[in-house]
Amino acid sequence: MSEVKSRTRYAVASVAELAEAENGRKVVEVKGMEIGIFNVHGSFYAWRNVCPHAAAPVCVGKVCGTRLPSMVYEYKYGKDQQILRCPWHGWEFDLTNGRHLADESVKLRGYEVEVEGDQVYVLI
Repeated sequence: MSEVKSRTRYAVASVAELAEAENGRKVVEVKGMEIGIFNVHGSFYAWRNVCPHAAAPVCVGKVCGTRLPSMVYEYKYGKDQQILRCPWHGWEFDLTNGRHLADESVKLRGYEVEVEGDQVYVLI
């Protein structure tokens, strides 16, 4: 018989607060952990503030876009405001799924997010 672990819901921000925040981001502390809460084009994501490469505070990195695959000497920009760039070594992660852009086996640790009314919650 498998054991079902219950998760607790923590209020971390309001929808309005994240809409007004620079880059739609807020770093909060929940149960002794720093977690970055991100508003990406109206959807909300929560990522542990630890880069899997060297434990940098990844959630304070630049939120931007990136170069997309393209032909030689052709530079296509995309995923605007959807990429999180680690402040220490520049590793880039997709904020919608936590995956590293160059090696999809490397991923940020994420948490489920719920929105009820104007309140954003993280489930841990």
